[in-house]
Amino acid sequence: MIAALAFRKTAVPLLAAAAFAFASSPLLAKDFQVLQPMADKPEKLPNGNYYVPSTPDTVRWGSLPNADAKPLLTVPSGSVVIFDTVSHEGILEDQGRNPTRYFSQFGIKPAQVLKDAQVITESSLQHDFVKDGPHIVTGPVGIEGAQTGDVLKVDILELQPRVPYGVISNRHGKGALPGEFPENKGPFPGADAAHPDLYGNVSTFTPIKEIGGKWYGIIKDKSGLEAHFPIKPFLGIMGVAVNTKEKPNSVPPGEYGGNLDLNELSAGSTLYLPVHVKGGLFFAADPHFVQGDGEVALTALEGSLRAKVRLTVLKAGDPALPMKAPMKQPFAETPNYWIPIGLNTDLNEAMKDATRQAVQFLNEKLGMDRATALAYLSAGTDFQVTEVVDKVKIINGMIRKSDFQKPGKR
Repeated sequence: MIAALAFRKTAVPLLAAAAFAFASSPLLAKDFQVLQPMADKPEKLPNGNYYVPSTPDTVRWGSLPNADAKPLLTVPSGSVVIFDTVSHEGILEDQGRNPTRYFSQFGIKPAQVLKDAQVITESSLQHDFVKDGPHIVTGPVGIEGAQTGDVLKVDILELQPRVPYGVISNRHGKGALPGEFPENKGPFPGADAAHPDLYGNVSTFTPIKEIGGKWYGIIKDKSGLEAHFPIKPFLGIMGVAVNTKEKPNSVPPGEYGGNLDLNELSAGSTLYLPVHVKGGLFFAADPHFVQGDGEVALTALEGSLRAKVRLTVLKAGDPALPMKAPMKQPFAETPNYWIPIGLNTDLNEAMKDATRQAVQFLNEKLGMDRATALAYLSAGTDFQVTEVVDKVKIINGMIRKSDFQKPGKR
């Protein structure tokens, strides 16, 4: 038996031994070690790290922690926390709210289905498919010393697929082409978890496979045509508690982070989140194997991940801050890029938001005057449409770090 595929802080996939063996029917990793839960409660591990499982007692289904949320555990600043996240795909009502039954139609045996996913769907945990978000949100975790106005630095250290398969979904009224896709007249009367076909939604089962030392998602159409695309795991949702007593829906992102769906946040990257509630109250959800910019169908290749992150509180004046505290928006960083993030329900306003933050960063962090910063951004920085399907649109800038090194020293 070989260990599960892992993406660590080098952002390079590392295999513990040889390449995985895949069965020809179905396309499933025969010897893949499914990462079942390590425990049923949050705990401190013998190595000093912390572990948070996804159980009916540790998750919210479709909503985010708010100002009244209680931490599952509180850790010192700088602690490493491992989250076993559960993908919502394969467990939702339009898929029958039973992952063992749902995945069996693709040749997946019960032992290859995550136990925590099955327990959550069999529990009394309430979920309204129409009103609530789809996401299984794990947490929150409190961080000692975190106060309103601070910034939580989230270093993504490692991301491991927990199963060798995922799902891509397109649902009525959602995605980049609502009313055009899915290409049927659903949903139909009587649609519920007992009658999932009546929703008329389209979900595409997608295994992942090792080919030539690299890992790919594999989509096959009815004619047998296959597309192979490299996987790059990341968490679609990372955030801190929303400063409200209302029940925040898990779909729209905001200044607290949440459903950013920023595919640059793979292993080796960092996310900076402005803290809005004492303790920070960090949560994780919406694991992805890979996503294209825009995420036009509605979902990416969604698949459960074991995520290892480091949580560090940054106070005003800390040189690690990308901008002066208090920060107003999330900000991301990779080994090669600084990434300002703009959010708005209007894509044009999201572009303005990202540009303003980019100018602010270059001015405050690098000391570039604002007029020159804008000129540089126009000539040297790409602004990408992160995603358009989650009510709030996101634009992210990609500021190359190498642009601020002399060519001979790059």
